[in-house]
Amino acid sequence: MPIDRRCFLRHATRLASLTAASVSVPGLILARTLDYPFSLGVASGSPRADSIVLWTRILPDPLNAHPLDPLPVPVRWELAGDEAFRHIVAAGSTTALPELAHSVHVDVAGLQPDRWYWYRFMLGDAVSPTGRTRTAPAPQTAHDKLRLAIASCQHWEFGHYAAHRHIAAASPDVVLFLGDYIYEWGAYELAHPAAPRRRSHETLTLDDYRARYAQYKSDPNLQAAHLAAPWIITWDDHEVANDYANDRDEMRSADFLARRAAAYQAFYEHMPIRLPRMGEGPLRFAHLQIYDRYDWGRLARFHVLDDRQYRSYQACQRPNAGGSNIVTRSCGELADAARTLLGPQQERWLADSLASSQAQWNFVAQQTLMAQCTHTAPDKDDEERLWNDGWDGYPAARQRLFESMRRHQPSNPVMLSGDVHTFYAAELRPDFNRPSGDGNPVIATEFCGTSVTSSSRPQARTERHLVDNPHIRYGRSDKRGYMLMDVSPARIEVRFQALDNVRRADSSQKTIASFVVEDGRPVLQRMD
Repeated sequence: MPIDRRCFLRHATRLASLTAASVSVPGLILARTLDYPFSLGVASGSPRADSIVLWTRILPDPLNAHPLDPLPVPVRWELAGDEAFRHIVAAGSTTALPELAHSVHVDVAGLQPDRWYWYRFMLGDAVSPTGRTRTAPAPQTAHDKLRLAIASCQHWEFGHYAAHRHIAAASPDVVLFLGDYIYEWGAYELAHPAAPRRRSHETLTLDDYRARYAQYKSDPNLQAAHLAAPWIITWDDHEVANDYANDRDEMRSADFLARRAAAYQAFYEHMPIRLPRMGEGPLRFAHLQIYDRYDWGRLARFHVLDDRQYRSYQACQRPNAGGSNIVTRSCGELADAARTLLGPQQERWLADSLASSQAQWNFVAQQTLMAQCTHTAPDKDDEERLWNDGWDGYPAARQRLFESMRRHQPSNPVMLSGDVHTFYAAELRPDFNRPSGDGNPVIATEFCGTSVTSSSRPQARTERHLVDNPHIRYGRSDKRGYMLMDVSPARIEVRFQALDNVRRADSSQKTIASFVVEDGRPVLQRMD
């Protein structure tokens, strides 16, 4: 059974405190326990039809993120066709480099398509947990089913990762994570009783980000979800800094690019992703291409986006500040056709990806709600307000994407979103301010997942958003959890899985809403 996270951390702290004792009272069993190198577990991801990325990081104590000597460490690995490792299909050794926090990334190629595999790492006499992974079906292959778990936004201080325990139990083929794997700040604190709350433990340096990832990845339920299936991962803002846009953070810090490079490096060090070509020197991680596409035979294509690194700054920012705020339609920058959320190169790449897709279902995996979500101020009911950090702050970019979908006609486009800590189900159409019908058809559906732990707005405010935006057919902001999707050629079924109590690691869950989208019919149908 999964152990409670705080009990796990208390146990880890106790083991760390025994290090000094082991010097005066040495013992082989104690030394092996203290030096167990796989405290952050193992993971796999970026599945292709013939390859998979295996990951681990050598770190004996998750609460002390920098205990190793700055020396390379040889690590062995095995990939098997069975859980007992009787049939080893690939094996080898690699080097965990101190320059990359002793992380290990093995891109295992030459595998059979549409196969489950099991993998593990070895260092000395220590053996890692066994992870389960799989390859995608071969290109052009008909495939009749896919189970997908979709999650995002897991602030450590705001709750337990019970959602990941349920994800592991659901036995998905793939876990799709849509950003905010870590948060760059800890809990809120008061400077003094009369002062407003402020964020504490801000993460700024490479060492800070490494420690934050180690803290998060020490969680046993999160480790279990990584053990269950390969992950496809993108990021959002909190892997770096709240509401950052391109090379600007909230404070317009002069050294933000150095901070961003540190954050990008730490992201790579802790995720089962392939490393693209990059530059040299201390800012070699200043740019890291994370957007990519993944095909699941002819059944599905995942167009995985990055809406942070290349975007225009948020419209109508406050004086001498970056980041987001609420704006009205009178914000002139909203109408600027040159503004972009994805950047010109990624926009062209996405258009090509949609045009070339032969998949039956085209899932656009991206960070934030795409459906328009206007709302009115309580004291000014005639004034529409928009959040400028999401797609509402980039309406021309959203319109270009819609036009691209209408022009290229990819089969069954479905937007998968996160970020806003709310379950939403929406129907997307070219003009959100007109009813659907002739000249304004529904062109895609959208499913937006709530957060794993991060808090949200009161449900009463979400209910008001639904009244103002009838194309959003469902909204629930008072629950934490994830989405579970079953894909077949004829339809997709989406279930919003909500935790009963995010404060409990053993929380139960229930399905609070479920939907069907049929092949060729981009409209939402309730199942419950």
